[in-house]
Formats: sequence, structure tokens, C-alpha cells
Amino acid sequence: MTSPLAAEMGAVTAFRSVMHRVQQAAERSGSRPDRVRVVAVSKTKPVSLIRQLYDVGHRCFGENYVQEIIEKAPQLPEDVEWHFIGHLQSNKVKSLLGGVPNLAMVESVDNQKIANNLDRMVSTLGRNPLKVLVQVNTSGEESKSGIDPSKCVELAKHVKFSCPNLVFSGLMTIGMADYTSTPLNFQTLSSCRTEVCKALEMPEEQCELSMGMSGDFELAIEMGSTNVRIGSTIFGPREYAKKQE
Repeated sequence: MTSPLAAEMGAVTAFRSVMHRVQQAAERSGSRPDRVRVVAVSKTKPVSLIRQLYDVGHRCFGENYVQEIIEKAPQLPEDVEWHFIGHLQSNKVKSLLGGVPNLAMVESVDNQKIANNLDRMVSTLGRNPLKVLVQVNTSGEESKSGIDPSKCVELAKHVKFSCPNLVFSGLMTIGMADYTSTPLNFQTLSSCRTEVCKALEMPEEQCELSMGMSGDFELAIEMGSTNVRIGSTIFGPREYAKKQE
């Protein structure tokens, strides 16, 4: 059995390896490495592991479950930039926004109802405007969250023009059932960005692409990703002790 110290040291070593690979992928794509954000996805992992990465300078972490992020956030410094990347239910919006004052972004807005609920709750709580990404289903699988690519412009417009307390910041996709993606998935999201930016009269460089996870983040960066969500490659396999909500 791996000791806690070994696990922590392993996470730091793995994180540094990931950052090196991100840099190399960015250079291959002709992009600046500092234009690619790494969201360290810490779901099911203890606060102690997150703290190890924090102590070597990383600040951006992601969680999939509301209960988990509201338990972890108060135990860590306020300058952590939390990203919520999981499916968000309307009845969890108040808990999320109220429990995580330093929530930097919600990456999983996939319908007008959740956008409206986030917009109202940001206003109610007196928070600064919240950055959001529109989640697009690029694989066509019904089991995946995300709006159909043909409707991404409509939802982006809604966030941009009808939700004054939200900041439309770009697009996100998960990919295939095994959480890998094909070049076609990434190309679909890139094409959505082109359409969205044309409709919103928004420079493409201001519209983020959140695509790429542990198994495919280098390919994603080479195809234009500005935000990669990396969990098991940094923290090791997930540990599901009990069902989360």
C-alpha cells in the first residue's frame, strides 16, 4: 500500500511531468505555454494532495461534485481558483455559489435554465460576475451532458446578452464515453467557437476552448485547447468510497 507521503510526492512529480508535456504540446502547436491553463481535477482526492500542488505554486483546481467542492474549498487558501466541471443541477446552484466564494468558473453550462439560475444566484449573493463555459456534446452520445453543436450559438447568445451576472468565456467538451476524444471531437468544438465568435462579434482568442483530459490533453492542445482538465495523470486513479451527488 502506498504511504500518504509517497502519494503526495508522486502527485507533485506527476504534476511537474504534466506541466512539461503541456509546454511541449503548446510549442508544437505554435502557442505560448502560458496560454494553456491546467485544471488539476482532484475529485475523490484528499485536501492534503491538493495542498501539495498548491505548495509548489499551482492554483487552479477542478471538482465534479458540489458536495465535494464545498467541503474542500474552506480548507484551502482563498487564492485557489476553483473550476466546477461536473453536471450541475439547479437545486445545487445556491450551495455551490454560497459555499465557494473563490469559484472562478463553471465549465458545464448546457442549457438556459442552469444559466438563468446561476445568473440570479450571483446577483442574490452579491458576487462578482461569474465566468462560465458552454458545454457542447461533440460525441453525439446521449449519455453525455452538453448542448448539441447546432444550438451552441443560441445558448452562447443567451449567456452573453440575457445573463448580466455571467461572463461568457468559451466552450467545453468532454468527448467520448471513455473520456478520451478524437480529433473530430476537438475539431467540432473549434468549429463551434468560430460560429459563436462570428455571432457574438468576439475575437476567437477571447473565447476559450476547454478540451482535453488525462488521456488526450496533448492532442487537444495541439488542436487549440486553452484549458485542459487533468485528474488521474496527476493524482492517480480515483477512489470512490461512496456515491457522490
